[in-house]
Amino acid sequence: MTIFSCSTCAIEHADSPSPPESCAICSDERQFLPKSGQSWTTRDELESHGYHLVVAELEPDLYSVTTEPELGIGQRGLLVRTPHGNVLFEPPGFIDEAGARRIQELGGIAAIASSHPHLTGSSIQYSHRFGRVPVYVARTDREWIRRPDEVIRLWEGEIELLPGLVMYQCGGHFAGSSVLHWPAGHAGKGVLLTGDTIAVGADRQSANSMRSYVNNIPLPERAIQRILDTVLPLGFDRLYSGFGELPADAHAIVERSLRRYVSWVRGDQPE
Repeated sequence: MTIFSCSTCAIEHADSPSPPESCAICSDERQFLPKSGQSWTTRDELESHGYHLVVAELEPDLYSVTTEPELGIGQRGLLVRTPHGNVLFEPPGFIDEAGARRIQELGGIAAIASSHPHLTGSSIQYSHRFGRVPVYVARTDREWIRRPDEVIRLWEGEIELLPGLVMYQCGGHFAGSSVLHWPAGHAGKGVLLTGDTIAVGADRQSANSMRSYVNNIPLPERAIQRILDTVLPLGFDRLYSGFGELPADAHAIVERSLRRYVSWVRGDQPE
């Protein structure tokens, strides 16, 4: 039996003697398959090609966990350290022993979570490596679980992963799309980890939310409003998405950007 990962999104699939016929994640309208079509890889194959984990400090008690070379969608995993244990948010689709030892030096992992199905990576492999810690998946996204396992914990609405780290379900990109609030981050000014629930604009002065970023599918006003209603009561000055960050004034930027989105969807803006 082998753990196969989709070469396009790097999400692990259930142990099997041969690769699945297709990756449901990449076949969905929110994602894509390359012109070359569906292909698969394994941890051993990736390691033989030189892939390795890189763990780097972003700010006190927050570390990025990434692969070099870039793998799959290329998200940046985030390790949040707390006095009550560490949360790994959106692990990459690869793990090696050197990287795992570095994570262990930082206190290991007590819980694993992701903002939505696209960024679950090798969650189960990470869980098993660090003592079969719980992997939290929004209940409304359970159909997208590619590697079922007893460590998975379904949740909905709001959940405290560890004291001081709370997940909030926003919806939008996926029905279960969520954010992780870390009030102690950024020297107590508050940090929001958003994955693709709220993305950072290329200008680094804006934010956005879409049903599909790569295929340009927008969200309706009601979905954007739900995201606003969920995150605006939270205190945060800095935001880390799966691919970028807003280092300051993130709360104001998110509110301004998403209200601008609503205004355009309504047709309030001149053409």
